[in-house]
Amino acid sequence: MSTVYDCSEPSNRAAGLAAAAGAVRSGRLVVLPTDTVYGIGCDAFDAEAVRSLLDAKGRGPDMPVPVLVGSWTTIDGLVLSVPRQARALIEAFWPGGLSIVLPHAPSLAWDLGQTRGTVMLRMPLHPVALELLRDVGPMAVSSANRTGHAPAASAQEARDQLGDAVPVYLDGGLSGENIASTIVDLTGPDALILREGAVSKKEVDEVLGIEVEVAR
Repeated sequence: MSTVYDCSEPSNRAAGLAAAAGAVRSGRLVVLPTDTVYGIGCDAFDAEAVRSLLDAKGRGPDMPVPVLVGSWTTIDGLVLSVPRQARALIEAFWPGGLSIVLPHAPSLAWDLGQTRGTVMLRMPLHPVALELLRDVGPMAVSSANRTGHAPAASAQEARDQLGDAVPVYLDGGLSGENIASTIVDLTGPDALILREGAVSKKEVDEVLGIEVEVAR
């Protein structure tokens, strides 16, 4: 059985966050609101939980799971290094709708899928998500939908698709514009926009001071 917690009511929000934190720490899944679309998440360092997340979505490890963080400084322990371009993007757009791909620290014991030594990181602009992340640490989070279906813009839409595969749903109301994050890849010699979403290419260009190429 799954439980939905209405986070607009203070006591339900506190109970929901406690239940979600307990679920994450015990290797289970949660659905949480973000500033883009609803996400399905788990402990980023629990490989079995990540596999459960992929199973719930109906997809394989060939599509790695991104990681959400609750603060700028968290990424310092997750990646090999934080280049100048990454710092500039973080300062401009975090928390917000920009994801950054960087080489992850080789010492980390996690399995997010076939990442080829990289990790996609984002800090969401949503108070419920941030409170949970600051409590439990980095979470592997993907859009809360079955593969091939539309991303969920509400907790109910997520529950309709994922059902009892997720024990805890945090209802933070309707998501923003239901637009996925923009993804900037900084693993190569030049910045590359893998997906244009909530943050425009023009905004990325202005922050980095260059014309950033878009992946074809």
